[in-house]
Amino acid sequence: MPDQYTMQDPTKQYPGPSEDWAQTQEGPGLEQQMPTKPDAGEETYRGSGRLAGRKAIVTGGDSGIGRATAIAFAREGADVLIVHLPEEQADAQEVVALIKDAGRTAVNLAGNLTDESFCQQVVQTAVDQLGGVDILANIAGKQQYVEDIADLTTEQFDETYKTNVYALFWLCKAAIPHMPPGSTIINTASLEAYQPMPILLDYASTKWAINGFTKALAQQVVKKGIRVNAVAPGPVWTPLEVSGGQPPEALKSFGASESPMGRPAQPAEMAPVFVFLASPESSYVSGETLAATGGVPTP
Repeated sequence: MPDQYTMQDPTKQYPGPSEDWAQTQEGPGLEQQMPTKPDAGEETYRGSGRLAGRKAIVTGGDSGIGRATAIAFAREGADVLIVHLPEEQADAQEVVALIKDAGRTAVNLAGNLTDESFCQQVVQTAVDQLGGVDILANIAGKQQYVEDIADLTTEQFDETYKTNVYALFWLCKAAIPHMPPGSTIINTASLEAYQPMPILLDYASTKWAINGFTKALAQQVVKKGIRVNAVAPGPVWTPLEVSGGQPPEALKSFGASESPMGRPAQPAEMAPVFVFLASPESSYVSGETLAATGGVPTP
């Protein structure tokens, strides 16, 4: 099992795509149903107390980058509330067990982030059951490929923006009044903000919007002692890709051509970036988009 601690060639640290990756699921997708399951650091991530006593909300915490981040936060000492869709309960239960195994409080909340009242409920639940919130990691996202704008429906465009941008706005707005100085907000942009695929018109444009939102909000709340940053991943192997995020035929080579490393990232490689931005080690970093693209240049 690869880990993040042994010196090794990063281009070979994880396997590249294969024929087995050409799989499809109905959205939103479950890790449990993926023949080649992503690595979220379940067996490898080792904490060192960098987030001791912190109280975190992680959206999309059932799978993919959110799953890896929730596990890492817990092993670094944070109590964690994970948010997911009701259909993702099976994956979420695994994450809850891993958080508890780390000796931390785990709260599991199912619902749809496109509902403003649910976003408010998320924050209030963290306040009630964790005793507050000082880390907000907005990771949940919607990505569905459409090859022609003529086939991109207003319904999908609206849902993508509500999931990726509106929910972020609603959660930040609800959380900030509860966040003490030293708190952090981490949003999730994407390489798609800079090098958009033509089949991801709605998704890519939301990720550009997230960059601007992050930089503006960071300036607004810095006087409160709150930092706001974003992570911009490149291609990452998650259920998002196999449930309509990419065409099935593209999955056999997913990440091989997009990244100079010749492979996509695994969620376990993204979690340490979120930990860094959540911890006081990044105290002078705010309004930044930290790219983790496998070597693809970004502005």
